[in-house]
Amino acid sequence: MARYAGTPVPLVVQKFGGTSVADAERIRSVADHVARTRRHGNDVVVVVSAMGKETDELLWLAGEVSSTLPRRELDMLITAGERKSMALLCMALSDLDCPAASFTGSQAGLITDGNHTRAKILTVRGERLREALAAGRVPVVAGAQGVSEEREITFLGRGGSDTTAVALAHALGAEACEIYTDVSGVFTADPRLVHSARRVGQITFEELLEMCAAGCPKPEIRSVEYARNHGVRLHVRSSFTWEPGTWVVSDEEAANHPEDPRMERPMVTAIAHDTSEAKLTVTRVPDRPGIAARLLRSLADEHVNVDMIVQNVSLQGTTDISFTVPKADLAVALATAKDHAAELEAAEVLADSEIATVSLIGAGMKTHPGVTATMFGTLAAEGINIEMISTSPIRISCVVRSAVVERAVQSLHTAFGLS
Repeated sequence: MARYAGTPVPLVVQKFGGTSVADAERIRSVADHVARTRRHGNDVVVVVSAMGKETDELLWLAGEVSSTLPRRELDMLITAGERKSMALLCMALSDLDCPAASFTGSQAGLITDGNHTRAKILTVRGERLREALAAGRVPVVAGAQGVSEEREITFLGRGGSDTTAVALAHALGAEACEIYTDVSGVFTADPRLVHSARRVGQITFEELLEMCAAGCPKPEIRSVEYARNHGVRLHVRSSFTWEPGTWVVSDEEAANHPEDPRMERPMVTAIAHDTSEAKLTVTRVPDRPGIAARLLRSLADEHVNVDMIVQNVSLQGTTDISFTVPKADLAVALATAKDHAAELEAAEVLADSEIATVSLIGAGMKTHPGVTATMFGTLAAEGINIEMISTSPIRISCVVRSAVVERAVQSLHTAFGLS
């Protein structure tokens, strides 16, 4: 029998990350929170990640038994971690007299493409979840996984549980998607680097997307993009304190319902940094049309994501092209660039893994002049050299030495009054 038969019940999707379900005590705490949410008059769909560092442990084990690591088998192995979490949480909910049913990604109807280890969601067929909700159960779904149209189990990649939750929230018409993690929301800077960083009560999708692209690790960038494209309201909050966190809303909602209606939007909402990238420089390539395109196409064919790109002024018919790539892809990117160096008529390819990026993000930058001058002046006063620059309407990013990025973040946080 459906809960509150004949009466619409608000639905919320709650996603709990690995630290939230790291051990038996944490799982019982999550179960208590889910049961309380139901008692407050909401239906709930739960999405869970693997416990603690289990995904890392499974990948380590795979490396111990295999040097080839077939991607299909990796997906079969890794997705077992989330299945373990979902079953244990359902057991904990049962002890609280809260009926629950666990579902793998395929059982939940998450249909993906066939790209193993990095699959993308194509559609969500949520019939079984709707049936469970109608029967008064809490569906608990294993995150970051689905099934391809060829009926193969697929893994969405690291952080894929966030995307699972947002996709389910959209498909089921949830009022909000709550992303529970080990921090209490989105902060003006990484609290580990800046002790005076404060939680932001409200942020726009565009600002958070820029923050994610600039190094903010949570939530996963694909989930924010999915939520923006499909109008899913996000609430990023802590699973340790249960206090209200950061609401992620559209530009229109932010304008109509600002966090503090007495104040204009600040120039800068947050400072982000990223130490996970490396820089490649291809030197003395001919300065003629098509060279950069051929280089970037060769990297794209190897699934290497290129971020910041700078081409120097031509000198005697040649130029240098510098760009950043994830450190995890540095070996592939370096080998690919070297393989094509002769074809591009380049002199050499140089790699630099000792870089970091520091970024200013804020929708208020559109209407406040002088932000760039303040940023550059602040870094100059600290003796920090800028190696590359990239901008968007609401973001300014600079490449600096990794050894000084902490000082850069702290000085900029102070300069823009974010404490």
